[in-house]
Amino acid sequence: MKKPFLFFFAGAMLMALAGCSSSYVMTTKSGQTIVTNGKPQLDKETGMTSYVDQDGNERQINSNDVAQLIKN
Repeated sequence: MKKPFLFFFAGAMLMALAGCSSSYVMTTKSGQTIVTNGKPQLDKETGMTSYVDQDGNERQINSNDVAQLIKN
């Protein structure tokens, strides 16, 4: 009786942890605050930072406009 419960509980915990992603807060030089889902990615060739916003939309910002990036 305990083994099926343990496997179920362990599987549920793995799924819960796999679904968690860290959010980051970017502050622009103009003072705008952007909360992202997951870590923003820098494209060195284009100079753009790509991120996913809170609504799940993929967006880009010029990396020169980013003043600060903090893990939330």
